[in-house]
Amino acid sequence: MKILQDAMDLQFEAINEDVPGSKWRRVFYRHWPAYSRWFVREGVRSRPTYSMSLEALRTHMPKLLPTYEAIVETAGGGDLEARFLSMWCPPFYVRGCSQAILTGAESSLIRNYDYSPRLLEGTWLASRFNGKRVVAVVDCLWGVLDGINEDGLAVSLAFGGRTAEGQGFGMPVVLRYVLEFANTTAAAVAMLRDIPVHMSYSIALIDRQGNHATVYVNPDRPAEVVERRVSTNHQHGVEWACHAETTKSVEREAAVEKLLPASASIKNVLSGFQRPPVYQTHYGRDCGTLYTAVYRPLDASVELVWPGSRWRQSCADFQEEVRTIRFNDGISAALRQPSRKVR
Repeated sequence: MKILQDAMDLQFEAINEDVPGSKWRRVFYRHWPAYSRWFVREGVRSRPTYSMSLEALRTHMPKLLPTYEAIVETAGGGDLEARFLSMWCPPFYVRGCSQAILTGAESSLIRNYDYSPRLLEGTWLASRFNGKRVVAVVDCLWGVLDGINEDGLAVSLAFGGRTAEGQGFGMPVVLRYVLEFANTTAAAVAMLRDIPVHMSYSIALIDRQGNHATVYVNPDRPAEVVERRVSTNHQHGVEWACHAETTKSVEREAAVEKLLPASASIKNVLSGFQRPPVYQTHYGRDCGTLYTAVYRPLDASVELVWPGSRWRQSCADFQEEVRTIRFNDGISAALRQPSRKVR
């Protein structure tokens, strides 16, 4: 990523690779130096051992083991790499996000991903690790920030706004598991009830039949399904006041709620997600909207949207491409240069 004075350019790359191979390995080597420093920032002994990490996967997500082993092998098979890629008890980290579930004729999941442009990988991966096509924006190299599978199940995460931490997985690898093996909201909820997580998150889900759920997952409380279609960065109430104030979690929630009358259209809700306070531009303070994603379960498609720019993909038709988005403090993101194909 190139930094020009107060502007930050972030490259988004769409990669199509059914199983971990040379394309994923290139992404791994690009980001591993930064991830390895982050992973051991409290000392390598602060992280679980490989055997502990493997046992956790074997216990809680056994069907994911073959994919995990393939990912580790593609990354070179090192001990530290294997511990990191398990995502068992990673370091604590926070981010923003706003999510809305639209029901009715235009069932969809719309979300803003709010974070620092210095830290987003920018990888949009179409894979078929376990036979099912999954299209997802990636975090921690193979985890999922948000995504959809060919059965039309869409999912996204938002930090739950609590400082609680415990024995569990980083949420992105749990969402990877969900998209690999669930085809309905009910199946996904059952998985979320059973898998321990190390931090608090609010998970938005919708499937092709329009069944939807918001699930609060926490390291110290049972998973809870709530009758809400909007989530930002607090759950039942604000528990971490400083974080909620900094990220305008309450203000964003109120603004998104107003966007969701019974007749809400994707166009109108999306427009609201591209305006303050839902759309944030404090990039210098690591709190800006990096993209808006619109998931449509009916045709298993997704668009990444920035003001003045859209990028559509689907499980049936995913094209490799690279786009560079420029972020300026206080200014909506903009496409910096024409897109190009991946070489």
